[in-house]
Amino acid sequence: MLTKADIQLVRSLNSRKGRRREGLFVAEGPRLVVELLGHFECRALYATAEWLHGSSALEAQKVEEITQGELSRLSLQQSPNQVVALFRIPEDKVERGPLKGLHLALDNVQDPGNLGTIIRMADWFGVEDIWCSPTTADVWNPKVVQASMGGLAHVRVHYLDLLPFLSLQSSAIPVFGTSLSGNPIWDQQLAADAIIVMGNEGNGISPEVDERCTHRLFIPNYPQGRTTTDSLNVAMATGIVLAEFRRRLY
Repeated sequence: MLTKADIQLVRSLNSRKGRRREGLFVAEGPRLVVELLGHFECRALYATAEWLHGSSALEAQKVEEITQGELSRLSLQQSPNQVVALFRIPEDKVERGPLKGLHLALDNVQDPGNLGTIIRMADWFGVEDIWCSPTTADVWNPKVVQASMGGLAHVRVHYLDLLPFLSLQSSAIPVFGTSLSGNPIWDQQLAADAIIVMGNEGNGISPEVDERCTHRLFIPNYPQGRTTTDSLNVAMATGIVLAEFRRRLY
């Protein structure tokens, strides 16, 4: 039976303070929950009979069956979808050694939807680690979790001071910063081992972080010289940049 304590717990996870206090994050919907079940410790699972009777992913899971009305009271979404799960936030184990492969660094990306989509992009293009400034949106925000569409099962997201991190790495691998004043990405020599830095939605990469970049990339509009919007959405730009890096190495 759903209790007031259950509802209060889930509601508390809509805030960063609540998530830190409880050590939990919330995910909703059949596809997302099933994707995360094999990768995160599940603390609680609330589901309607419709989902329970059609799911094969519930072995060793303790499930609280609830009605559609109870789901509406519990859910943080405007359109509740069959199941709500609470997962334990894992400990962030950051490796400080030289990096290998392709990595993303996010400088003050604040929109949760953008961060979630970037995680989804990273998963698609085989990027396993994203390094975020402390001012970047919280990865365990429900909006981030939903927008990632299960990408959190395969992508590790770390928070740290980007300045010393990039300074340490730039001596070993190139750091590509995206900038409206950079060189067209199509003309740049790219690398299999690299860090790609994406900046804030309105202001781009901060001057301090930009100084740590060894190369600067620009995605040209088409045709050049035509009047267009002043910039691309940061998540969209991330997808284009990752696609070009992977295309070169395909």
